[in-house]
Amino acid sequence: MHRFGRRDNGPDQGRQRPVAAHVALAANGMGSFTWDLASGTMRYDEAGLTVMGFRPGEYDGRLSTLGERMVPGELSAVQDQVDRALRTRTGFSLYFRVRHRDGWLRWTHTQGHVVCDQQGRPVRVIGIIRDASQELRALEQTEQLRQARLDRRRQADIVGHVSDALAPTVTVDDVADALTTTLLMEQLGAASIILGLVDNARMRLAGSNGVHPDLVRDFHLARLGEHLPLTDAARTRETVFITSRREYAARYPAMGPYLRMFSDATAAVYLPLIAHDDAIGALGLTYDGRAPFTHDERTVLTALGKVIAQSLQRALLYDREHELAAGLQTAMLPGHLPHVPGLGLATRYRPARAQSGIGGDWYDALPLPDGRMAAVVGDVQGHDVTAAAVMGQLRIALRAYAAEGHPPTTVVARASAFLAELDTDRFATCLFALLDPATGLTVLVRAGHLDAVLRRPDGTCDWLDAPGGLPLGLTAPGAQPAYPALETVLEPGSTLLLCTDGLVEARSEDIDRGRARLLGELRTGPRDPDTLADHLLRTMGGYTGGEDDVALLVMRRFPGEHAADPRMEVTVTPADAGSLKAARRALRTALGRWSLDAMADTAELLACELATNALLHTRGSATLTASVVSEEGRAVRLAVTDTSTASPRRRAATEQSTSGRGLMLLEELATDWGVEPRGDGKTVWCEISVTGAS
Repeated sequence: MHRFGRRDNGPDQGRQRPVAAHVALAANGMGSFTWDLASGTMRYDEAGLTVMGFRPGEYDGRLSTLGERMVPGELSAVQDQVDRALRTRTGFSLYFRVRHRDGWLRWTHTQGHVVCDQQGRPVRVIGIIRDASQELRALEQTEQLRQARLDRRRQADIVGHVSDALAPTVTVDDVADALTTTLLMEQLGAASIILGLVDNARMRLAGSNGVHPDLVRDFHLARLGEHLPLTDAARTRETVFITSRREYAARYPAMGPYLRMFSDATAAVYLPLIAHDDAIGALGLTYDGRAPFTHDERTVLTALGKVIAQSLQRALLYDREHELAAGLQTAMLPGHLPHVPGLGLATRYRPARAQSGIGGDWYDALPLPDGRMAAVVGDVQGHDVTAAAVMGQLRIALRAYAAEGHPPTTVVARASAFLAELDTDRFATCLFALLDPATGLTVLVRAGHLDAVLRRPDGTCDWLDAPGGLPLGLTAPGAQPAYPALETVLEPGSTLLLCTDGLVEARSEDIDRGRARLLGELRTGPRDPDTLADHLLRTMGGYTGGEDDVALLVMRRFPGEHAADPRMEVTVTPADAGSLKAARRALRTALGRWSLDAMADTAELLACELATNALLHTRGSATLTASVVSEEGRAVRLAVTDTSTASPRRRAATEQSTSGRGLMLLEELATDWGVEPRGDGKTVWCEISVTGAS
């Protein structure tokens, strides 16, 4: 009997026999092989032959027979890895495909180990081979999923890159420049890009990159009816996709001769730009060595056209408004510049790039009857139609006051009172200059404005530090505020620049940097006024960004025959009794030098009256100046500057009086006279001519 009913089969009963290696491999879809290196014979077990697709008895053991089953393009890579393993006496692990009898390909994985003899020489390779199709299929699906995610991310990035590039654009030129940058082309993966705009039933090429100049030249302003990819996209409002060079040539025969200019291009897309149901243009992209467009790519590119069209429509609207504003502004400025012998003039107005409407910057130049030139630049507060309207009225008022013959300080003071009486709640700044081309004598009056800039004949440049007054209009109606004046001499060959702050002021920079930069550009700029004006607009515009309007006026006194020593200046002091006598002598000498001896007696009498009055009624010295006033050089201006702000007053004078006749003499002998307030005193002046003096 067997205890507990169990049969006793001896001592090995209950032990599990080990499974043979070839059985374990076969159960896991693997086979083994042995490669004898001396004979070159490769032997597979039954499972290995199954993996390689051989029937029993079909494989002859030769390596060449294996090669016939493998994909030719993969043979060299497999051979390289095996050779490397034999050289290093190690092993290899590699994937390759074998073609079965029915033609389908199976991925296999083989792993081999090199066996060496006692001398370390490789004698055979043993290893395993298995079916890796399922493994790689899962890996391939994972890779496809990863690639799909990357593609979607890249497509989203494309829209983001274009949106970022278009965000700061304002004008159509801005949009064209942003779309045709090399950086954006790289982000889009394109080899070339071209932008066309519909303009009067034609396609105007607004920008390109990577496109041959001959193509741009030949197809610029092509009619919309022509059978071309850009015009087709705009006319039909359908995206044009081209996926091969053969298709391109067959679809657009007119483009055939130009295909050589795109030697590597294999695909292209032309996007219609539609905004508010209007076809405003088209965008073309070519690609080098790419596959046909996927469904997702076509969707993204179509959406890209809509993004570009919106920015372009906004830019077109801005350009139209800007053109209208600039035209209105230009119409309110002088239509032409006067011709002044001995003086070169140039003016420029550049509207702001920002969407701020029409501005209030202006310039003007007016030749006066006496041969002098009045020039002014100014800026009315604000950027709207009101600013432009005030500018027009103020420009006319300044022009009228200057034409009446008033001195510069009076012209500016009256203009300020005029603006205050307009009751517009606006103020303005301006810089007024009165220049005598014959003598170079220049008077500058500044009302809250930038100083003038002087470039001397030797190229040195400086800002002229003129004492300034309040901006125009910041005074009670009916009042005339004081505006000091600065007198200087513009030497032959010198240039004087008047400008508004838009030329030097950048939003993110200190204005002193802009002022210094302007000095540098003026110093190295051309001498011709017109060329210099363009140079300053171009170079300073790149610095400021064109965020504000700019008005500028350039005056250059030509070198040549001019009056020598056009200005005399002497100081008279109460402490020096002989200073008045020296001043009279210097005046006669200057008049002789100017060939104006005929007015010497009258000039000396009036100069003494002005100087004596200053010494009697002020504490301190006085400065007497005399300068030639242009009336063919036949008039002289006398001026005495002192430190008192009190103006001379008319007093009754009898035959026995020893004073009180100064103003009577001025009114009788001078052709004109006046009082100009200055920052630390006043100037009393008069003008006399040869005719009046005789």
